[in-house]
Amino acid sequence: MTRKTYAPPPGPPPGYSDASRPGNGPFTEPDNASIGPLPPYHNWQETVPDTATFPPPPVTANYISATGNASSDDAERAHEWCDASPLWRPVFPSAHVYQQVQNYHIQHLRSSEFNGDLSMHDDRWRGYTRDGNSDCILTTMLPLYFASADSPFVTERYKTIYYEVKLLGLRAGPSPQDASGLAIGYVAQPYPSWRSPGWERGSIGVFSDDGCRFVNDSFGGRDFTTPFRVGETVGLGMTFQLPTDVIDIRGTLKLRTRVFFTRNGQHVGDWDLHEERDAEAGGIEGLEGDVDLYAAIGLFGGVDFEICYHPRGWLYCPE
Repeated sequence: MTRKTYAPPPGPPPGYSDASRPGNGPFTEPDNASIGPLPPYHNWQETVPDTATFPPPPVTANYISATGNASSDDAERAHEWCDASPLWRPVFPSAHVYQQVQNYHIQHLRSSEFNGDLSMHDDRWRGYTRDGNSDCILTTMLPLYFASADSPFVTERYKTIYYEVKLLGLRAGPSPQDASGLAIGYVAQPYPSWRSPGWERGSIGVFSDDGCRFVNDSFGGRDFTTPFRVGETVGLGMTFQLPTDVIDIRGTLKLRTRVFFTRNGQHVGDWDLHEERDAEAGGIEGLEGDVDLYAAIGLFGGVDFEICYHPRGWLYCPE
């Protein structure tokens, strides 16, 4: 296979600057050295037409998946790409951009590895990947969570993001040894286009083939739920709340962040992002509400699917 070179994303867009932020609470921008340039919100309109006190013990991680694994070369290439591509700094979106998301006018970015089709039907996006498609990702063009506008530090109220995916069909996997499937998740940008959500920094994902959940985990994930069945609708949400005692290693207060998972309209599982973690586990940088988060669907092999961002099409109603 020809090795591709992926350049880092462009620097700050011209003429774009931080705007004053509403709300009474101060929003502290991440001071981590890995936070990089601004997101390209400025040209979106041109691109898209219109026990009780102690945490529970950590869930044991898996070294490999029993149903399929990406190549170690792809993983190493992604690690190098992320090291060279700092996370975008959050900025306050324009009123037009922000309202596009609040009104559920969601568009997607298709990675170059995506071989298939995606089109809008009523309130849903319906798509497929061709048999044998390699690992690829679909992300929303705009964040579902804008850190500068949605953070509870700014609004003084909690924020929940959520969407659903229906698995319509499964065909040939990326290789004869690997199953086809999808992952429902979220990513902080930029993110490597050949990696599913949950495999790299600033990302989480729950996978259809084995039901495992991944948080910045290039190995086998953690046991979480049962594999998805064709015809099922699954949903993934994140809720950000003001901190009580969540403090990072620098002594900085962090938002309380809970991830929840639904199946056919029923809440079936969740976890605390700040749960106790194994020493080998990757960090949670980019997922704590201090940078923007985009919905992301990982795809591998031939998959038929449907995505719904509008509440009137959801089977589950978050609080």
